[in-house]
Formats: sequence, structure tokens, C-alpha cells
Amino acid sequence: MRPLALFSRLVTVACCAIFAANGFAETGVSAKEILIGQSITLQGGKNSYGLAAAEGVRLYVDAINANGGIHGRKVVLKVMDDDNSTAKAEANARQLLADGAFILFGSIEGGPSNSVMKVASELKVPFFGPMAGSPTMRRPYQPYVFPVRAEHRDEFRALMNWGKSTGLKTVGFLHADSDVGRSHLENVKVIAGELGLQVLAPIPFKGDAKDAEIDAMIKLLAEKKPDMVFNHGSSDFYLKFIQKARAAGLMINFMGVNSGSTLIAKALGPMAAGMVFAQVVPSPAERKHPISREYQDAALKAKNPQEYSYGALEGYITAKALVHALRLAGSDLTRAGLIHALESSRFDLGGVGVRYAPGDHEGSRFVDLSMVSRDGRFIH
Repeated sequence: MRPLALFSRLVTVACCAIFAANGFAETGVSAKEILIGQSITLQGGKNSYGLAAAEGVRLYVDAINANGGIHGRKVVLKVMDDDNSTAKAEANARQLLADGAFILFGSIEGGPSNSVMKVASELKVPFFGPMAGSPTMRRPYQPYVFPVRAEHRDEFRALMNWGKSTGLKTVGFLHADSDVGRSHLENVKVIAGELGLQVLAPIPFKGDAKDAEIDAMIKLLAEKKPDMVFNHGSSDFYLKFIQKARAAGLMINFMGVNSGSTLIAKALGPMAAGMVFAQVVPSPAERKHPISREYQDAALKAKNPQEYSYGALEGYITAKALVHALRLAGSDLTRAGLIHALESSRFDLGGVGVRYAPGDHEGSRFVDLSMVSRDGRFIH
């Protein structure tokens, strides 16, 4: 080989080695860090579930970073509060990517999560671990979205199965008056048909509904008298709805999805006894599942002062899935490589299985049922 050609080849190899060593092959990935962008509903500290989920994410990520990170890189989270606003969530997602985030991650609430998904799909960037049960996260198929938690459809089925097993036959469903809410209603109708149940009282609501409008909904419920009622969306609204129904003397079996279960149970006090909630993670207070034991031990080690909660455990599990995905993609980390690695993977997070395949980003279908005891505890 001629000296000039040899020199050129050595320079090329050296440059490639420096390029790889410094980790500049992909946006958000350096030799020492992976920048993850998270838009999450914290509402300035008012959203208890968002705060708990963020705490759970931080608990897991801090432990990973303390042990050397992922292939020598620390995970750096840039977190922005979307204030439960779809417009702000979209703006946050765009800003996070403009600031160099490798991927988008870990929103909560259906509206903001759909806004983040819109940006991810438009800019062809992976969106990993939305902590929302919206059907739009999976259908139609979203090639850049990788949910971890089960969707609300799985929760609805679990609740209606429980109702049927206890002799309940008719259903009332409180849902957001939106396209997503109507999609949830269609899922409820399909599942009810499969189980031989009847949807008697579909009740749409607007988040800003006044007392007179809620009273009209309660009147409809009293007329239809469904055996069981459960919700989609807005735990604050559902709480007020239940309180008004109880004040009107309605003794219907109220049930609920995971989001807001702790808030509702605490606010209702003794009225919550016997309520059944679907949960998309195991009990955070018990030690029956490996992931619950791991979470509790991590919290104790970190001297985390917060009480064990569903939100924190969901955040912890979602962060664990994120770290598993990043490791799976290897040391030469790219967005395309991450997607390719995930689309042929099944893994267990400690009793919660996760699955992805080409054309099917199912994630987890783990759903457990919990009942509120007389002293306010959740019994699984």
C-alpha cells in the first residue's frame, strides 16, 4: 500500500475511533451520557400521581447511575411539566428534542401522551413508556411508540369480569366527551357483549361540567340503575360524581381504573370501603411480586421518605423497562438500533411481562384487582 493511501486509511480509522469513543453517532448520546426527554403532568406539584411516578423513575435511574450507568453512560433525565395541557405537552416534546434528547419518555394522562406521540411520529423519534391507558397508543399501530403499562381496555375487562363473577349484569360507564373517550366506550361495549353484559348508561362528561350538569348525570344514573359503574379519565371529576351519587342515595357498585385510585379512596374515606379498582402494577405495599420487593428495597436503600404508592411503582417499572431497552440496543446506541432491538424482545420486569414485535407494540397486559378495605388499605 502506498504511504499516502496508508496514511489516509489510518487517519480515517483514527477519526472513526474518536467519533465512536465520544459517542457522537446519535443525537442525545455522548461518551458519558444518554439524554432522555420527559414531559409529564406535575401541575406545579398538584398532581399526586405524576409526582409519584416521577419519583419512582428517579429512584430507579439514580440507582442505575450509581452503579455505572448503561455501557458506561449515565442516564440524564430532562423533565418538563406539561400541566395536563395537550398544547403544552406538544410544545415540551418539541423543545426536548430541540435540546438534544435521544428519545421521548414517560408522560402520563391520555391527552398529553397523545400530543407527545404526535411529535414523536412526526419527527420519527421513539417515544418509550407513556404511562397512559389510551387505546391510541397501540391502535392504529404506532411504529415509534412503545407503551409499557397495560391499556385501559384490559382494565375494563378485568372490572367487568369481576362484576360478572359477583352477579352484576348491567354497566354504567363515565367517560370523557372526546374522541378518545368514545373509543373507550366502544371497547366497553365490545367487552360487555363478549361477557354477556349490557351497557345501560354511557355517560359522557366535559372536564368543566358545572354542578347542574353533574346533577343531570346523576339523575340519568338513578333512572337507568346499572349494577356497576366505572370510569375513564379525570379522577377528580369521578370523585365528585361518586360523592354526589352517594348523597343522592344511590347504592350502585362504583369501581375504577388505576389512575386516581389512591386519591379517590382517601377522599371518600369510609364510603370507599368495598370499591374495586383495576391496577396496572402489583401492590406496592405487599411483597408478593419480585418487582414490588425490588422497589421497596430500593426505596429503603435510598432512604426515600415517600410512602409506597402505585404511581411510584409504575414509574419505577417504566424506568426499569427503559434501562433494559437501552442496554438491549448495545453500546453503539442509535434510535434505529433501539427500535430494532425492541421489536424482537420479550422480557420480565419481576412478575410483569413486556412484549414487542414488528407491527405490535403491546408492552404489558398486567392487570390486578384491588379492593378498598374498611381501614382504607388496598387488598389485592
